[in-house]
Amino acid sequence: MEKYPRKLADIKESSGKIESLIQEVSEAYEKKYQVQFTKDVHVIVGCYGSNAFTHRQYIPEITFCLEKLSPNTEHLKVIIAHEFGHALHNLLSDREGMDWPSLNWENPYIWLLQEGCATHFSKQVAEAEESVYFSYDDQGEEWLEFALANKQELIRSFINDRDKQSPREIFNEWFSINGGKKHDYTRLAYFIGYEILQHLIEKYGELKAVTSWTEPNFNQEIEQVMKELMEA
Repeated sequence: MEKYPRKLADIKESSGKIESLIQEVSEAYEKKYQVQFTKDVHVIVGCYGSNAFTHRQYIPEITFCLEKLSPNTEHLKVIIAHEFGHALHNLLSDREGMDWPSLNWENPYIWLLQEGCATHFSKQVAEAEESVYFSYDDQGEEWLEFALANKQELIRSFINDRDKQSPREIFNEWFSINGGKKHDYTRLAYFIGYEILQHLIEKYGELKAVTSWTEPNFNQEIEQVMKELMEA
């Protein structure tokens, strides 16, 4: 509660912008990918938890937490595009015949693809500096420089943790906004997932790459891509 007074101006500014930006982003995606978003979007003050999230549904609702968002229009548009990118990913996968009940939602490779897709899609409808697609503010340049300079080591480190740790431990370290103890930066898996997806797009094209989790050999494909990225 002590944080709110000094954040109130930003919350009000974001609140005044976010509805029109949601409309702009959703319409851009619907036009580009011939989809329709029909689920609810929630805008809340969320007690300094997450900044935004999609709900655990096959075709998800989306929530934005104003107290964790930058009021900058460019930043807001990117994080909106990221979260709607998750919903778009599921809509495209559903259209390609995804068997949702059989999907292992606790598979870290699934999380890599999800975050890689959301980041990739956000770049299709929102223009920003490269680092903003990962940080959603102006504080991400150092993070991105570190990720680019250590890409092979980060992938190797992720694979090592994947073999030795539980999915929850991997999520907390590599995907959570509150993680990052191993390399001093949070959510580095977002960068790894994005790099994996770009490699898949080069091999198969966008649609087959983003819907690769519908294939029975998905885990082997991700492992092969990570091996190729480490050897590049």
